[in-house]
Amino acid sequence: MSIENLINRPLTIGDLKVPVPIIQGGMGVCVSLSGLASAVANEGGIGVISAVGIGMLEPDFKNNFKQSNKIALRKEIRKAYAKTNGIIGVNIMLAATDFDELLQVCLEEEIDVVFISAGLPLKKPLLPLLDNTKTKFIPKVSSARAAKLIFQHWSDKYDRIPDAIVLEGPLAGGHQGYKLKDVSNPKTTISALVNETKLVINPFEQKYGIEIPIIAAGGIYTGKDILEILEVGAQGVKMGSRFVTTTECDVSEKFKQVYIDSSEEDITVISSPVGLPARVIKNDFVEQIQQGMKKPINCPWKCLKTCDYKKVQFCIADAMFSAAIGEFSNGFAFAGTKSHLANKIITVKETFEQIKFEYFNEQLMYKTLHFA
Repeated sequence: MSIENLINRPLTIGDLKVPVPIIQGGMGVCVSLSGLASAVANEGGIGVISAVGIGMLEPDFKNNFKQSNKIALRKEIRKAYAKTNGIIGVNIMLAATDFDELLQVCLEEEIDVVFISAGLPLKKPLLPLLDNTKTKFIPKVSSARAAKLIFQHWSDKYDRIPDAIVLEGPLAGGHQGYKLKDVSNPKTTISALVNETKLVINPFEQKYGIEIPIIAAGGIYTGKDILEILEVGAQGVKMGSRFVTTTECDVSEKFKQVYIDSSEEDITVISSPVGLPARVIKNDFVEQIQQGMKKPINCPWKCLKTCDYKKVQFCIADAMFSAAIGEFSNGFAFAGTKSHLANKIITVKETFEQIKFEYFNEQLMYKTLHFA
């Protein structure tokens, strides 16, 4: 059996057929852009551009942040499609103050998928958008309860439901949709969350006569992880950290090296200025903020609805962008719990081959144990 055929469980999202059930996580600021997204799409997964702070790449972003975000996002979408005939998505944070403007760019560019993160899409006037586009809408949640709220609201208000749901567990990198005490709670597993969410969305699947895929995320790094969660009932996975240490990842080489040099003990959880726990790789900057040091903030724009720059300890956007361009004296890397497993920089194609080989080996072992 060839490497290309090792994962034979394509992901179906409505009329969208994803050959390999892997969605690359939308990582920001400026970590996953057109380079990484197009490379993942070329391997049969969904490549995802992160819209958060994407305008910080533009020369005029300090004077006109929102316009810069729109310009940069449009550029990256077009660059991605110029490099692939595969499936491209954009991750937009509902908590971003320019969510509506970024969503409009995605629809104008006819993006395949919009992932909605950092908030529950319950108050937006989405009906005109949902009915007049081929774009799939996939919210990201951290609990079955949140999934039920979204599905019930969309069903009642729009007589339709999301095209799929991303369910992110507490082992993910970056901001967590959990309280600090729950981030390390061994009872909060992605497997349990998938089972709970299946029960919640089943009545909606029956009502509309369609299958709603559950895409599992958070701490999924290896082919073994993928097999285990697909066997539980997820139809796809979202992986971020595994793709950071690829040649095509748009982040600086220093950022990638931080992953490679990290140990399991280096991965820690901090309190983010946006009021959520965040999983990062420890460095001098992280230790300084953990000790209470306040970094000077002069916010020319309010990028996140939940941030009060006059009260926060440091600017999360500056910290993330500084890290993305390799300036770790002023920033840090978000990372999942298994990021320390990275040991070298390889291409996205090689990464897919590794994942498929890991999956196949685990599948053989699974069959041996259960059907011997």
